[in-house]
Amino acid sequence: MQLSRFEIIQEENLRKLIADFYEGIKQDNLIRPMYPDDLAPAEERLFLFMMQFLGGPKIYHEKRGLPALKKRHFPFPVSQEARDRWMELMLAAVEKNSMPDTEKEYLKEYFGGTATFLINR
Repeated sequence: MQLSRFEIIQEENLRKLIADFYEGIKQDNLIRPMYPDDLAPAEERLFLFMMQFLGGPKIYHEKRGLPALKKRHFPFPVSQEARDRWMELMLAAVEKNSMPDTEKEYLKEYFGGTATFLINR
C-alpha cells in the first residue's frame, strides 16, 4: 500500500510548516492586515485543508465543506505583490522544514500554482 503525501510529510512537519509560515505573517506589513487579530483559526484551517489535500483525514470538508479557494479568498486584495510576498513567506517556511526534499518540491509547485490562481486584483 502506497503512503499518502500526508503520511510521508507527517503531521508534526505539516504543523511546523504552517506555524513557521504564520510566524512570518505576523511580521509582514503587506499580508498581515488581511488576517484577523487572532491567527489561530486561520492557522488551523490551513492545516486542515493541507492535511486533506495531501491525502489525510477529510476533517476540513466535514467542518467547512468544499474548499472553494477562489471564493473564500475573493474578499482579500490578492495582487501580484501580495501573491509574491505570500510565496516568499511560505517558501521560507518550507525550507526550514525537515520533510523529504521531494515533498518540499511538491509543495513549492502546489503553493506557487495556487497562489497565482488566487490573484484577484
